[in-house]
Amino acid sequence: MFDHFHLAHIPALFVASAMTFGGFWPFFDARAATAEMGLPRRFSDAHESRTIFQLCAGRTTALGLILFTLYFQHKLAEVDTVMVILGGYVGAVDGYVFWREGCRGKAVQRAVSGFVIAVCGWYGLVAGK
Repeated sequence: MFDHFHLAHIPALFVASAMTFGGFWPFFDARAATAEMGLPRRFSDAHESRTIFQLCAGRTTALGLILFTLYFQHKLAEVDTVMVILGGYVGAVDGYVFWREGCRGKAVQRAVSGFVIAVCGWYGLVAGK
């Protein structure tokens, strides 16, 4: 199963794990998951935002499972491609939304983390380019 594992694969496997398993959390405690993400308390207190967070969590989990599936199918270049899109787009969206909501530190952290993930994919860290 991990016959092609290399230390350079750790970032992608970390992202896949965080998305897959972290994505389950809102189904069990949406209030705590929303608060842990770093959004203002008004989000975690609103029932409607917790429902939306759960819907988004399903999509997040699916993306994590896609990364794992591609990895275990030895489609390493495809894993890198998903990392570029996830890191670049989701990092930018997270940074923008957190900034707009007044969470400046979290905005920078999310944008920089996304950028690092995108760079790992762009340079083919998993595929070994």
